[in-house]
Amino acid sequence: MTSIASDRMNTTEAAKYTGLSSSTLTKLRVFGGGPQFFKLRRAVRYDKVDVDEWLNARKRSSTSEYANA
Repeated sequence: MTSIASDRMNTTEAAKYTGLSSSTLTKLRVFGGGPQFFKLRRAVRYDKVDVDEWLNARKRSSTSEYANA
């Protein structure tokens, strides 16, 4: 059985998972456009499901497709 907490990632883990830098995720949190996250006092956590949804929303089959993000 998998616990809910094990599906949560800190910024470093989410960056490694997505292939982005930690600073990019930080900027996306400030300016918007990134995956949803939890803010628990100073700690930031990403739910794996939310990160996967965010990544899937950016799937393209052609470079000429219009991107909303």
